[in-house]
Amino acid sequence: MNEQEKPDKTRRNLIVATSAVGAVAGLGAAVPFVASMWPSERAKAAGAPIEVDLSLIAPGEIKTFEWRGKPVWVIRRTQEMLASLKAAEGRLSDPASKASEQPKYAENEYRSQKPEIMVMEGVCTHLGCSPQMKPADAKGEMGGDWVGGFYCPCHGSKFDLAGRVFRGAPAPVNLKVPPYEFITDGTLVIGEDKEKKGA
Repeated sequence: MNEQEKPDKTRRNLIVATSAVGAVAGLGAAVPFVASMWPSERAKAAGAPIEVDLSLIAPGEIKTFEWRGKPVWVIRRTQEMLASLKAAEGRLSDPASKASEQPKYAENEYRSQKPEIMVMEGVCTHLGCSPQMKPADAKGEMGGDWVGGFYCPCHGSKFDLAGRVFRGAPAPVNLKVPPYEFITDGTLVIGEDKEKKGA
């Protein structure tokens, strides 16, 4: 074999090395591109279902959770709170929640799957402010016929303990009930709905 027929190892090594660097560079560019099409951790967390341990909520207590950037209230209603729903009915704009947004399983007098557990968005349906819970003993502030519920200090909307709006309030409809389901007797998940899963 003469000199011209001998393979040029230096040249071949250079071609292999260049190809390898090109492949690594191409992969390096592709990874961020593909990753950019996946939702961010923050975006996933914002819409991800939230598990709620009901044993941490005492009777009469309300806890606030964030789901999709909104406050969601979970209330463990007492028998007195449930009785207040009937007492407020005559003063409500939409007592049967016909013009309001809630899942099918919350289309009842309690607006919930289980009477004692209420789940609703803590966002006023007027301009999106966050109402405050006012217990039945806040009559001095809320009026002698107050039986307990929520008051929005921004523009004065009032809601009962099922999130139903009182007549005369600027809020047009009842507070929204988000999708949720019980995965055990003591645990519910906000953001999951077995009705929609089966659809």
